[in-house]
Amino acid sequence: MEKKKGRILIVDDNVQILSSLQLLLKSEFAEISTLKNPNQIPFVLQSGHFDIVLLDMNFRSGDNTGNEGLYWLTEILKRDPQVVVIMITAYGDIDLAVKAIKRGATDFISKPWDAEKLIVTLTNSLEIKLKRVEVKKLQGRQRQLSEDMEKQFRLFRGISKKMEQVYKTIDKVALTDANVLILGENGTGKEVIAREIHKRSLRAAEIFLSVDMGSISETLFESEMFGHVKGSFTDAREDRTGRFEAASGGTLFMDEIANLSMPAQSKLLGVLQSYEITRLGSNNPVKVDFRLISATNKIPAELIHQNLFREDLLFRINTIQIELPPLRERTEDIPGLAEYFLKQFALKYGKPGLKMTGDTYDALADYHWPGNIRELKHTIEKAVILSDTDLLKPDNLGLRSGNTNIYAARDRDGDTGSLSDIERNAIIRALERFDGNVTKAAKLLEISRTTLYSKAREYGIPL
Repeated sequence: MEKKKGRILIVDDNVQILSSLQLLLKSEFAEISTLKNPNQIPFVLQSGHFDIVLLDMNFRSGDNTGNEGLYWLTEILKRDPQVVVIMITAYGDIDLAVKAIKRGATDFISKPWDAEKLIVTLTNSLEIKLKRVEVKKLQGRQRQLSEDMEKQFRLFRGISKKMEQVYKTIDKVALTDANVLILGENGTGKEVIAREIHKRSLRAAEIFLSVDMGSISETLFESEMFGHVKGSFTDAREDRTGRFEAASGGTLFMDEIANLSMPAQSKLLGVLQSYEITRLGSNNPVKVDFRLISATNKIPAELIHQNLFREDLLFRINTIQIELPPLRERTEDIPGLAEYFLKQFALKYGKPGLKMTGDTYDALADYHWPGNIRELKHTIEKAVILSDTDLLKPDNLGLRSGNTNIYAARDRDGDTGSLSDIERNAIIRALERFDGNVTKAAKLLEISRTTLYSKAREYGIPL
């Protein structure tokens, strides 16, 4: 047997009406409470929680204006905005009904009522109340998720000159609707910068929708980004809103945009030219309005040279281009970032007194950080979790002994000379070893392909 739901409070100055309603409704709902004196409403609401209040419009003899009922309607909703209030009166006054509903009442019934209709009205009202509660829960969860996301992607303002230039660009571009392309190695914080631009933009109150283009296969691109209507293909069991449409009004962040196939790039270009999409299986175009921020760890110019990226699309997405330096090129920010992550994880894991020794800071500064800020963050988190004392020492970091990167490569080959000469020679030898294969050379040197391309251009090494 299904458990009855719904706690109902009936407020009416007529004892007979209270008794008859209680008798009628007690078999349909979980709890029925009655109240003759409306002045006790605040106390009763404070001491108990109700889903529905059945409220009389008139309490004083000879007063048919409904003003008392409207007053108590307002007072009830002040104390519990989620409760459903249904007004009852002996007078079928449509103007009074409109007034009550405008002030927040859910429905209006007249005396004498039809018993069956009254039960249906209350049952429907209870569903409304339960949905209000569910919406409030979902809103609370969404707010918490947003706050957690905000903490995760909070911008750390470093002191390095290279990042200072990035901050200046953000200041200039944030309030515009210009498309932005963010370049940088994996782990340099491209999404953090994208979220910071959104947070400072005129669209800050709207959605920030992040899409990893590397995780969307070519066959699913159209369905995921444009959406589809029910029946448009075998598994399309219901209508689905695509990412372009979902981001409308806010900011769409397309991470790893260079992973898009050429056909997908062509479709994206079409959207950016018209800001109009059509769901799969539909003939009705839909206008969309989003600000595009893209990111990649690859070098677009090189991709264009290799016929892997459309030049006209590049012109569309990089009205403003921001290049994030790798962590090894902003070493002065490492202590501040390490301290920032230490406080964050010490609080998270209940170790608020945890500190780092001077040697630990030195070890962090000496390390090459091929995984950039992401690697630093994970290193600090792991060290905090595994720490047994109040001091983090170099051994707690778990860093590899000696950097097996282009700098370490100089020692293996016995190079001497300036740092730039050592770097240049290490790159040349790696490329020669693999007959110019950039991917394999970068893997040997333990740097990204983006960094290798950048260094090759810097030292005039043909690729």
